[in-house]
Amino acid sequence: MLPQLAHADHFAPESRVWVYTCNRRLTDTEAQQVQQALDAFTSEWTAHNQALKATSEVFENQCIVLMVDESRAGASGCSNDKSVHFLEDLGQQFGADFFERMRFAWADENGHLHFASRPELTTARESGTVTDRTPMLNTLVQNRRELLEKWLVPFGESWHRRVV
Repeated sequence: MLPQLAHADHFAPESRVWVYTCNRRLTDTEAQQVQQALDAFTSEWTAHNQALKATSEVFENQCIVLMVDESRAGASGCSNDKSVHFLEDLGQQFGADFFERMRFAWADENGHLHFASRPELTTARESGTVTDRTPMLNTLVQNRRELLEKWLVPFGESWHRRVV
């Protein structure tokens, strides 16, 4: 249930990661188009005129994960701004908001992810659908190592418990 890019063995464990959650589920066609746009962006992404070693993934048609291996060239404020502007433009193109911070996801006992708004997560928690042991998608991971080790965190140990 990890994003495929987490297995990018040619990226350092310290490679920076950004996770963006969409306000809605993209259709399969939209997800493919967004992935193509992301692939084009990451292949040309630069910092101070140096190419960044970067990759991206549309995950579960609901998240965008970007990764930059800074062992070759570090991501700068300008390069971060480029990615934000790119995602804002992409969102406008698809009628989606990739900066939805109050969208949460958990894995059920069958490993299926469920995305929900804050009120929906609160309801799931109150009904017992989400318990202290329910694996929550940790969108605050900072690097590839955390992506591999802390992508799913039990609700009782996650930052999510502070918002419900």
